[in-house]
Amino acid sequence: MIPVTVQGFINRKAKQLAFFVRAFWDRRIPYREVDLYFWDTMEEWHQVQDRNNQPFSAKERVFWHLLHQLHFWSEQKLLEDPFLRSELQTCLDYLEGDGQYPLDCVGVRP
Repeated sequence: MIPVTVQGFINRKAKQLAFFVRAFWDRRIPYREVDLYFWDTMEEWHQVQDRNNQPFSAKERVFWHLLHQLHFWSEQKLLEDPFLRSELQTCLDYLEGDGQYPLDCVGVRP
């Protein structure tokens, strides 16, 4: 088996994260699917070898920040709070390569 790098993991999972968030906001999937994605990601992360010796990237920081926000806030708040949605949209845009690095983004590895 070929070891997965942190960068490879983040690139793959960022695409999935964007898909899940957009589908949730469009009400195509329930929040429990987003929550399952969170736990699956945590499990997969712990399988990445040598993760603590690889450098952080801006994309990785935004990824962890967005993932944490989705797990921290309630389903209702994620759907209805315009300020929070705007902040998370900025993160999504950055992860998808369409935006600038979000302000106050404090994503750290679990």
